[in-house]
Amino acid sequence: MFGGRPIQSAATLTGFRAGALARLAARIGAGRAIALVLALALACLRIWDPPALEELRLQSFDFYQLLKPREVTARPVVIVDIDEESLRSLGQWPWPRTIIADLVNRLTELGAVVVGFDVVFPEPDRYSPGSVIDIVRGLDDATRTRIGALPSNDQVLAEAFRKGRVVVGESGVRGLNGEGAPLRQVGLAAIGGDPGRYLVTFPNVLGNVPILENAAAGRGLFTIRSERDGIVRRVPLAMKAEGVIIPSLSLEMLRVAGGAGPMVVRSDQAGIAAIGVPGLELPTDRNGQIWVHFSPHDRARYVSAHEVLNGQVVRERLDHKLVLIGTSAIGLLDRQTTPIDPSMPGVEIHAQIIENALTGSWISYPDYAIAVELTVAMLASLAIIVLVPVLGAATVAALGVIIAGSLVGLSWLFYAWFGILLDFTYALLTTVIVFVAMVFTNYLREQAQRQQIRSAFGQYLSPALVEQLVQAPEKLVLGGEEREMSIMFSDVRGFTTISELYRHDPQGLTSLMNRLLTPLTNAIIDHKGTIDKYMGDAVMAFWNAPLTDADHAANACAAALDMCERLKTLNREREDEAAERGQAFVPIRIGVGVNTGTCVVGNMGSDLRFDYSVLGDAVNLTSRIEGQSKTYGIPIIIGAKTRQAIGDRFAVLELDIVRVKGKSELEVVYGIFGDAEVARDSDFCRLAEFNREMLASYRSRDWAKAIDALTQARALGQRFNLGAFYDLYGLRIAGFRADPPPSDWTAVYVAEEG
Repeated sequence: MFGGRPIQSAATLTGFRAGALARLAARIGAGRAIALVLALALACLRIWDPPALEELRLQSFDFYQLLKPREVTARPVVIVDIDEESLRSLGQWPWPRTIIADLVNRLTELGAVVVGFDVVFPEPDRYSPGSVIDIVRGLDDATRTRIGALPSNDQVLAEAFRKGRVVVGESGVRGLNGEGAPLRQVGLAAIGGDPGRYLVTFPNVLGNVPILENAAAGRGLFTIRSERDGIVRRVPLAMKAEGVIIPSLSLEMLRVAGGAGPMVVRSDQAGIAAIGVPGLELPTDRNGQIWVHFSPHDRARYVSAHEVLNGQVVRERLDHKLVLIGTSAIGLLDRQTTPIDPSMPGVEIHAQIIENALTGSWISYPDYAIAVELTVAMLASLAIIVLVPVLGAATVAALGVIIAGSLVGLSWLFYAWFGILLDFTYALLTTVIVFVAMVFTNYLREQAQRQQIRSAFGQYLSPALVEQLVQAPEKLVLGGEEREMSIMFSDVRGFTTISELYRHDPQGLTSLMNRLLTPLTNAIIDHKGTIDKYMGDAVMAFWNAPLTDADHAANACAAALDMCERLKTLNREREDEAAERGQAFVPIRIGVGVNTGTCVVGNMGSDLRFDYSVLGDAVNLTSRIEGQSKTYGIPIIIGAKTRQAIGDRFAVLELDIVRVKGKSELEVVYGIFGDAEVARDSDFCRLAEFNREMLASYRSRDWAKAIDALTQARALGQRFNLGAFYDLYGLRIAGFRADPPPSDWTAVYVAEEG
């Protein structure tokens, strides 16, 4: 006893606390406790902000800009475009700087307030008189002296700079430095401490030749950095390079236009809050980057450089405007992807930043946004935790709709009315996760198993079998059965050439592949096929499994024809799109191989992971047959067993007798050129007769008769795109006429590839 009270042991206190926690958990409920812990964990996740969460947020902001892009109310900026027409008119880039000087002088005469260059001149002009006299032969000394006394092209351009207000562009680089003048710090008003530790930093700057930089009214970095997904959403308004804080090209143009006052940078403990010039402050993220409020790509912002030089642009077009000189020419590689445009000239992004600034139409993601998002997410989660256990199912559903709608509506309201970006995806994701954790914990476990089966098998099995597996997962065991099946392989021809067109746009290539594989897949599924797998740009499919298909060979051939028709539609759409964008168009072509034979089909793999697939010699032969479509220039090639199974229901021509790589048996291969209606066409019937006569004469070494039949077949075959096929046989026959084959020649073509 102490003071009349018993002394409790540590074990007693520990047991009491544990019991109290247990009673508290029981009172709250396991579901509520799990949901509360989950909500707190999700709050920590938001503070950590992993890349996946950030990308989700960025995608939602992109959606807003797609849904409501910035409305153009004024055009204070004009882009003088070094476009394709200018390059054709004035020659390839870079132009002599005397032409650039004429362009600057003309812009100054037309009333441009500031001229900014989205290009850099890092080396002296090779077209200058002093450089030319070292190249031109046969000049006498007097001529050399006179030419050498002329001012350099860079001097001419520098003089043009001095007549107006010109901002030269520079580029932040890593491990490379140009020959520009030493960097100088523009007037800087730093409010809230040194901002340099937050800014985007580059070790070096690729600048212009000193004579140009010294003559310019300002110097700005035009460097644009995309996000991880290749989309430009934010652009630095100021950067740090070689220890100096340098304004961006757009900010420097605003600074020079406003009288060349100091650059103003306001920061706090969270980072940079705003950057601007006297009288104009733009909100930024913590690294000094502005969220660009994009409007769609607009040719009304542009005038062609050659039109300016030729006097075709009136003063009213440029008077009192800020002018950017840049390029939209595809060959000069200044293209960027934005949230609302897959390919926008980089110079237009700088123009849009200036428009944001001068029209007050910017958007921002303020420092306090994360606090708002966390608060909203926690309040919504607490409402769900408290109310869901005591409400009925209908009320719970209504509550979920109200909360989700409120989150989306609040976020949209701030964007549409105030230009403030608030992420609804995090709060919505949090509340949904909490909701699911509480109400559907047990149900979700069962549904997750079913969904896993659907996801794993839904891409290549029939819906009926997928549902059977969902209801009876124990059927997912290793094993297979032997069946006669028809197999298909499809591959894109010239995929490397197509990929090169998208070397700077991987998302575009992914989108193109999805656009291609979707109609091909639909054609297969519509004709009762089963997708086995996708292999890059290739598709493998089969028929007569898992569900029985008595007409599998004909269905496979019909699917192949349908695939080619759908591909024609896709190519027409792509050609129209390429024409609208002024881009090169490369049609997509496929080769399809179909073969029929006995295979083993079932769940193949290991105890941990397996796929429903097909194996067998017929599968390997199909792959080899598909490869021969390149050799014969025929889109659809089938094997002999498939030909026998389909009868007269398709327009079929025999192509050759081949021995494919890896097999000793011979295979007669055929091409398909249409359905039964085409097979009954009089021209095709005549073509088939001449084709049979050509092959028979070729195999019997009657070269003259083979040539006659080939000539007749070639004329009829143009309609069916058989030119490459008959060219191949023409070369073979010509070769054998010049150098006859040996006596044991069997007319078998040995395919070394495919």
